[in-house]
Amino acid sequence: MSARTPTGPFVMGIDFGTESCRVGIFDLVGRPVVFAATTYRTTHPRPGWAEQSPTDWWEALKASTAKAMRESGLAGRDIKGISYDATTMTVVAMDRTGKALRPAIMWMDVRATEQAQRVVGHPSPATRYTGDGTLPPTAEWYPFKAAWLKENEPDTYDAAYRLIDAPDWLTYQLTGQWTLNINTAAHRSYYDRDNGGWPVDLYEAAGAGDVFDKLPETVNDLGVAVGGLTSHAAEELGLTPGTPVAQGGGDAWHGQIGLGVLSPGKMTLVTGSSHVMSGQSAEPISGPGFFGGYVDGVVPGQYTVETSLTSSGSVLKWFRDEFCQDIVDAAERTGLNPYDVLNAQARDIPPGSDGVIFTEYFQGNRTPYSDSKARGTVSGLSLSHTRAHLYKAVQESVAYGVELNMRGLREGGLEVEEFVAAGGALKSGDWIQMHADVTGVPITLTEVGDAVTLGSCILAATGAGLHPSVQEAAEAMVHTRARLEPNKARHEEYSFYVDQYAKQYPALQGLIHDTVDHVAG
Repeated sequence: MSARTPTGPFVMGIDFGTESCRVGIFDLVGRPVVFAATTYRTTHPRPGWAEQSPTDWWEALKASTAKAMRESGLAGRDIKGISYDATTMTVVAMDRTGKALRPAIMWMDVRATEQAQRVVGHPSPATRYTGDGTLPPTAEWYPFKAAWLKENEPDTYDAAYRLIDAPDWLTYQLTGQWTLNINTAAHRSYYDRDNGGWPVDLYEAAGAGDVFDKLPETVNDLGVAVGGLTSHAAEELGLTPGTPVAQGGGDAWHGQIGLGVLSPGKMTLVTGSSHVMSGQSAEPISGPGFFGGYVDGVVPGQYTVETSLTSSGSVLKWFRDEFCQDIVDAAERTGLNPYDVLNAQARDIPPGSDGVIFTEYFQGNRTPYSDSKARGTVSGLSLSHTRAHLYKAVQESVAYGVELNMRGLREGGLEVEEFVAAGGALKSGDWIQMHADVTGVPITLTEVGDAVTLGSCILAATGAGLHPSVQEAAEAMVHTRARLEPNKARHEEYSFYVDQYAKQYPALQGLIHDTVDHVAG
């Protein structure tokens, strides 16, 4: 991609993450013009609960848009298309005017655990979305939160004209249109086009069989034109009425679009405090240990699958903070990155860390076990091991976790030929190369680090008719900057240790559960 200054037309992407609203402006070949972010607050009224104010979201959007437009020097008429993403299963109860009736129940909120347990073992075909019916349903997902609201706040539930996900809240705020997006409807609400749409029997079993009256009938694919920006929204945001708005969806899958993972064979590797891997299949695959395949969830006519590690970069940070304060202090004095120091100390330790094996399940496990009571373990320690061995073993545990999930996908019929990576792990050349060596899969790095906002801009360009399709927009706007090939010799060395890692948790699961229950009780 040329490094020259971006030239119009320009499109705007809106990203509502867990901590902030981020606005980005790009041109049609994927060159970023500006980014602006505004934070908002999450409250935790009770243990396991998490809520945010939609009023705070809108104020943050106004602030971020104003800052982006001011710093870019653009006028409202220069923005030719808009799309957006938000966290998924952040449920908003709204009246007929679009006003929120209570704080939004956030994606991480697990108050609906009882309601989720009601559908364990349910025969609905939609349960193939959760490990082919083998993974326990999570309290994070839509029907269970709807049932909780109905049972615990019946006045609010009855008053709600719409009970929808955060991206669909934003659709209404921008366009005045009530729609659902296929992305979060399929991925988090069990919407199943292959089997008639909503699995009514599953919702009835959860206790939310009448919620469909509170859902819009229109379910849009990502990137389709929803309508124009309303006069009210345009005035509030300093933009132009009628600006085309394209259907948006969930933040993680906009990141998939922004990484150009829109065909089978590729998979995202989005790294940070956690790892998320998602990709496409031409066939409706499902199987134990992974989520999906979600019909039309990102690309019409394809099926999206996903796996994830609940704790990844967060475990490295824990190790740094708890055991490496001397390195952190020295790094601050010299201007070095403490992770660079740790990487240098661990670089010559052979694959497998001389027999030390961690499991990184410090905050439970999402896939392949979907076990909230999973906890981290370490084995193989001897007096010959050093702090550097432990640090490298933590790094390796994350890469092992990725490979264990890839094994589940391969058994389900999906071969991953290439990762496209983004996020914090890319700051460490050693660690991201380790991911390639352990999995044996090449890793591509792209030009734009903020793949989520770029994904929203790709949809904006498509909905405005500036590119013919989402795939063609991604081809024009996503650009490769590097490709890492796996080291075949190290891959062979790592195969034994991945096998050992895969055996650790199943062997200890009962003991770990007993201990977790004892501590909690």
